[in-house]
Amino acid sequence: MNSHSESYADLILKSLQEFLRLEAAGGLVLMAAAVAAMVVANSPLNPHYEALLNLPVAVRVGTFELAKPLFLWINDGLMAVFFFLVGMELKREIVEGHLSSLGRASLPAPAAIYVAFNRHDPVAMKGWAIPTATDIAFALGVLALLGRRVPPALKAFLLSIAIFDDIGAIVIIALFYTSGLSMLSLAVAAGLIAGLAVLNISGVKRPSAYILLGIPLWIAVLKSGVHATLAGIVLALFIPLRTSGGSSSSDDSGSPLRSLEHALHPWVAFGILPVFAFANAGVSLRGLSAADLFHPVPLGITAGLLLGKQFGIAAMSWLAVKLRVAALPQDIRWSQIYGVALLCGIGFTMSLFVASLAFEQGAATYLGLDRLGILVGSGLSGLAGYALLRFSLGRDRGEATDR
Repeated sequence: MNSHSESYADLILKSLQEFLRLEAAGGLVLMAAAVAAMVVANSPLNPHYEALLNLPVAVRVGTFELAKPLFLWINDGLMAVFFFLVGMELKREIVEGHLSSLGRASLPAPAAIYVAFNRHDPVAMKGWAIPTATDIAFALGVLALLGRRVPPALKAFLLSIAIFDDIGAIVIIALFYTSGLSMLSLAVAAGLIAGLAVLNISGVKRPSAYILLGIPLWIAVLKSGVHATLAGIVLALFIPLRTSGGSSSSDDSGSPLRSLEHALHPWVAFGILPVFAFANAGVSLRGLSAADLFHPVPLGITAGLLLGKQFGIAAMSWLAVKLRVAALPQDIRWSQIYGVALLCGIGFTMSLFVASLAFEQGAATYLGLDRLGILVGSGLSGLAGYALLRFSLGRDRGEATDR
């Protein structure tokens, strides 16, 4: 029994290490895609870049037609696959109970800082949720630059925070960024969700059966007025995690969810997220001045990511430890926790996504300013977190800790 438990723990640890390596490498590719987008957007290629993003793409079956510019196919379609993967990760972590309790309530601080800067502008206030997100791939990519000096517990802590932030982002999108609801489309979506529940209850394990219902679910949610990416989350919740024996398995072949998650990860990390970054990070600096950095929108986003994130995560982590709700991981210093809190200010992918929802209508005045704030805030957070962790991890681990 004891050897079986140790074997299971080793498999879990191996799975986590593989996940972190993949996410870190994906984060480096994500950085390259963001830099490429900035270079292209500020070069003579910019007109071609804009033309590519506005390229009309249509799918037609009989009288049914779904037509969108390429930019929205990326943000509504490809990102639904990303959220599908996020949903599977959330389900696995929640069911198996591997999430750390540190830093669970870090969202209010960055949002409050943004609101403080923009409270007098009702249009700008639509972007209050932009600085609440954490880009796990980008943050782990920065952490990977520190090499083997980073303790596995510190990586797991960052992963836990990012997952809780993803939960917060999902709730925010569902509650605050829906409009013009279509009751007919919602009814169709409800029927398809019921079909997914029947498949799950009946013990159907083939992911293809769920995906066959997931595609029309995405279309129904898209037409309903609720953001289409939420269909990915809903679909993920019905993919079976446990085996027929009733126990979860760390062996991919014994778990449909684990198997699908493992297969999908490289496509998301090295395909979908870099494509999204290339399509959304291309901020043209033409016409912008240094004064634009002090506009309330980019200033609120930058301050929310750089200051709000570090304060929210560090303060709630300290409070959780003092109240004995959680324990500081072994061999981890508070300075390292603070370094991770800084890295969580890298909002990037999720912040860009929320910004596209917040300002997609009636906010042309802020075109580019939101992305400018995201890039500056994420960049400063990444540099500050890297510098602090490099100093902290470079110290002798045998020294007395600053707990």
